[in-house]
Amino acid sequence: MTTTFAPLTVQDADVLLMAARRAAEAAGVAVSVTVLDAGGHLLAFRRDDRAVLISGETSTRKACTALQLDAPTADLVDAVQPGGLFHTLPTALDRPLLFIAGGVPVHRDGRLIGAVGVGGGAPEQDHGFATATVEALT
Repeated sequence: MTTTFAPLTVQDADVLLMAARRAAEAAGVAVSVTVLDAGGHLLAFRRDDRAVLISGETSTRKACTALQLDAPTADLVDAVQPGGLFHTLPTALDRPLLFIAGGVPVHRDGRLIGAVGVGGGAPEQDHGFATATVEALT
């Protein structure tokens, strides 16, 4: 039996970017937003011209981390602390992982179809923007 599902599309990525932009602008925060598909390929990226330059890199790494571990990065922060389950993971792999809040996986019909990363605000703000962004697809 073959099960079909709808992957994350460029149109979905546009919805995600706009939702993140609206959430961040409402809070008065300049951010970068990265949208990856299930294979980790870049579908969309936007950096507010007022956002700090490093926010582009952090948003991408947050999205990658959320995708690779299928979990919000906010839920993984404690896991990389000394004694945590993933303590050595940030240096063990040749992957651009970042364990700071702001990355959220995207699911459709129970399947992982991509991830969103937001950088530029405080970690709690970035997490809130990313979460609101993913909710815009449902």
